Amino acid sequence: MSKKKKNPAGSGSGTDLLDKEKAKNKVKPPSKYQVVLYNDDFTPMDLVAAILIKIFRKSQDTAWAITLDVHEKGRGIAGGPYSKEIAEMKASQAINLARALGYPLLAKEEKV
Repeated sequence: MSKKKKNPAGSGSGTDLLDKEKAKNKVKPPSKYQVVLYNDDFTPMDLVAAILIKIFRKSQDTAWAITLDVHEKGRGIAGGPYSKEIAEMKASQAINLARALGYPLLAKEEKV
């Protein structure tokens, strides 16, 4: 059998409880998310660029660069890092705008 180490203070295992409390009280910064647009065969590239300009406040050149990423690589990072709520809202706005015009654009928020 293994021997238990004695606490030098002689008061039992009180320091273990303090260590557990410190670990519980550590505050981690909130996670960040990015919005990713996915390619499909139906949504026009002009619409993707317009969504990037309107919702994600991208310049025209940046919007077209991201649109080409979506078209060629299958996905492109539309924006971020955002808080989870902002990323969800922007993804939802992009989807709603595309669906209102009859296109199946897919936008998802992903943890960075």
